[in-house]
Amino acid sequence: MQRASNIGERLLDIKSNLPDTVRLVAVSKFHPVEAIQEAYAVGQRLFGESRAQELVPKQESLPNDIEWHFIGHLQENKVRFIAPFVALIHSVDSLKLLREINKQGAKCGRVIPCLLEIFVAQEETKYGFTIQECEELLQSDALKELTHVEIRGIMGMASLTEDEQQIRGEFRTLRTFFEKLQREETLPNVHLCELSMGMSHDYTIAVEEGSTMVRIGTTIFGERTY
Repeated sequence: MQRASNIGERLLDIKSNLPDTVRLVAVSKFHPVEAIQEAYAVGQRLFGESRAQELVPKQESLPNDIEWHFIGHLQENKVRFIAPFVALIHSVDSLKLLREINKQGAKCGRVIPCLLEIFVAQEETKYGFTIQECEELLQSDALKELTHVEIRGIMGMASLTEDEQQIRGEFRTLRTFFEKLQREETLPNVHLCELSMGMSHDYTIAVEEGSTMVRIGTTIFGERTY
């Protein structure tokens, strides 16, 4: 058996330290197809991209059993390009975007799984619903009408800081909110099973705080080439 590449070795090392309850999204944005193939060769099937114009050609040129997640800020005019195949959209931050996803899902004849992005970081650059806005949406008639989307859970990013207590506190806020939502009655198109939080610099804390899905790029693939 051939020795795994550095990408493969790093990926397998990360996976070996993750609990069985946590799935790894290998964030391949800005990395070439060859890098994804190296991760694929050691068994990785779940990849995350943040730009439709980059995701579509990768999806077309790589194996069909890859599960593609969209993890970046999604513009409404880009939804139609990824709607036919995307397995999960992590970053839904408005009802308007949900309506467009629903529209494109209907055109494709499929229900598109989504996560609602929650704003918890102390940074103005992050997107997302406030906790109150999310609660209101999950009980709304507007969401009930969207029969071609399924809300699978929530996603959030902690502040980019060296303060581990702040990061832990923000992840804990997300987990507490997620668990509260799971205890409440939900609409037919809401099935809350995923809490997506944690990236290369903070995923170990996120896992300790209850994440079910971590998004790791740099630690696997190295620095990006823009």
